[in-house]
Amino acid sequence: MTEKFKLEIAKRDLIVETSNLAEQSNGSVFVRYGDTLVLATAVMSSQERKGLNFFPLSVNYEEKFYAAGKIKGPRYIKREGRPTDEAICNSRLIDRAIRPLFDKKLKREIQVVTTVLSWDGENDPDTVALLASSLALSISDIPWQGPIAAIRIGRIENKFVLNPTYEQKEESNMNIAFTAVQNKEKEVLINMIDGNFNEIDESLILDAYNFAKPYLKKMIDFENEIIREKGKEKIVIAETIRETELENEISKITKDGLEKALYQKNKKLRKDEVNQLKEEVIAFVKDNYSEKVNCAIDFFEEKIKNIIRSNVLEKEKRVDGRKLDEVRKINCQVGLVPRTHGSGVFLRGQTKSLSILTLGSPGDVQLIEGMEIVGKKRFMHHYNFPPYSVGEVRPIRGPGRREIGHGVLAERSLAPLIPSSDNFPYTIRVVSEILSSNGSTSMASVCSSSLALLDAGVPIKLPVAGISIGLMVERGVKFPTNKTSYKLLTDIQGAEDHNGDMDFKLAGSKKGATAIQMDVKVAGITEKIFGEALKEAKKSRIEILNEMKKTLEKPRTDLSPYAPRILILNINPEKIGKVIGPGGKIINEIIEECGVSIDIEETGKIFITAEKKEAAEKAVEWIKNITKELEVGQIFQGKVVKILDFGAFVEILPGQDGMIHISKLAPYRVKKVEDIVKIGDVVEVKIIAIDEQGRINLSLNKKEHVKHRTKK
Repeated sequence: MTEKFKLEIAKRDLIVETSNLAEQSNGSVFVRYGDTLVLATAVMSSQERKGLNFFPLSVNYEEKFYAAGKIKGPRYIKREGRPTDEAICNSRLIDRAIRPLFDKKLKREIQVVTTVLSWDGENDPDTVALLASSLALSISDIPWQGPIAAIRIGRIENKFVLNPTYEQKEESNMNIAFTAVQNKEKEVLINMIDGNFNEIDESLILDAYNFAKPYLKKMIDFENEIIREKGKEKIVIAETIRETELENEISKITKDGLEKALYQKNKKLRKDEVNQLKEEVIAFVKDNYSEKVNCAIDFFEEKIKNIIRSNVLEKEKRVDGRKLDEVRKINCQVGLVPRTHGSGVFLRGQTKSLSILTLGSPGDVQLIEGMEIVGKKRFMHHYNFPPYSVGEVRPIRGPGRREIGHGVLAERSLAPLIPSSDNFPYTIRVVSEILSSNGSTSMASVCSSSLALLDAGVPIKLPVAGISIGLMVERGVKFPTNKTSYKLLTDIQGAEDHNGDMDFKLAGSKKGATAIQMDVKVAGITEKIFGEALKEAKKSRIEILNEMKKTLEKPRTDLSPYAPRILILNINPEKIGKVIGPGGKIINEIIEECGVSIDIEETGKIFITAEKKEAAEKAVEWIKNITKELEVGQIFQGKVVKILDFGAFVEILPGQDGMIHISKLAPYRVKKVEDIVKIGDVVEVKIIAIDEQGRINLSLNKKEHVKHRTKK
């Protein structure tokens, strides 16, 4: 039986429909906002997977071209294939919001699939999919501590806009999504944040949350109403029986050695010593408690977590000895890689990122074809995380979801500062190679990419930097309250990220924030924690920017000698056909002869790209001659290209022919055209008329008349 529930949000109806269409899933729901419709399903396997040391959750956001009334190209591939970067980021968006609300003791595989069935071109399906995922899990029998609410906020003319349409997003200097949960005290907790901005002050981000807060609460209440009516009884997870004797034995083996191993600055040494202790524990357990190896590993990891967290909360002691608000030592370098168009290295402790920049012609833009977006992208950032960056040996394959997500985050962080194509017509690609990883490599890639842009001479408005803020709350707290004790940690490294409760990333210039991303391991954070994290992130970002400034403060005034040169020419749009020529004959001749690439816009703007400026200038002159506006009375040196009985055709400019009628070859009667000119002759001619169809009539110039009389 189908039931519908309705809630008005931003003067549009949010409609939730429960049905048994996907009846073999544990929970399913249709959510509609405007004419954007999403189906979400949640399925849990019936058996536990033994030996897992991670929570087996997978989330898929499925774009369908039929949702937008499109048939996918290119010509021979019509089925949806590999997900777009946008779809992958939306999958991560949902994953980051729902994951903290599962009990990690649950070892059954869980899969959440959201399918966009209809997209109206106005309402963003990602927040609809977030809400649908929350409801599918909430009404299922899967153990989950939701629901979550999801709201997107824009800002136009200094006013916040709730769930902005795509048209409104174009006018907005803010695009931020918040998800939220409630604790037992009915306080709203921020569960996940994802947004990008046009250099705004951090206080506006907090204001945006306060604007969204009542709507988030309203949405949670709406979901709870649906859960009360349609929710299934949750499966009970069996309580884990503590192995007290085994845990005591492990504690004896590790003694003070585990803490000593954890508290050294070098990550590799720390990792090696911790692993050595772990192997000793495993060997002991195999000999004495053969069936309880997994239990022993879990307890060993729990001990690490408790040591790190208790030292931060009780003593403000960090793994590498820093103060809680201290950024690791920073080093920067530019121009490291020869023959590339720009490069930058950013080192923050043992986190090290190398970014390499390439400039291309306007024709090198990335063509995008997605369900929502079809267009071109001229600025790209790609992020690579090779195995050597963490001292591991594993196969190198294509980028995973994490790499794509981090690459997009850095791209969004930098995009507001990239010059327009009118001011800098190049296509720009930056690739960040993570050389060594020990916390917040995505923000390091923002910094190294910014340095690479400066080194390449890209006239960015201001440099950009990013920082990550961590959090540890008191032990055993899943849903913090305003009374919960906690500590914020600036510039978290790997161990603090893994054993902490929050990864709060904020990037921006000296002027303001450009991107934010937050995910948590507790259910959510309070508004107080959020505000403090924003302030600390801003302070640290300015500190990092000041360090980067010491290496290179402004873009170089000259491009690399290895970068291509682009010259821009504006012609009458009606003359584009003359430049291209029949079947592309003329333009291909120019490209081959001059060694350039040519991109032509419908407006008549032409971009000529060449490795050497001289080659581009030659092509420019050629095109100028082709498109030159001709006037009666102009004189040219032309080449005779064709002879007919009634006259001769002369090429006066590349691709531009005019005709000398036989009567205009001389001031006397000419019997035969060949008596005056032959094919291949170079003669001086004058334009005497241009008819309505653009046909050019010529006569031999007076000097030519004298020349021919002398010959006779």
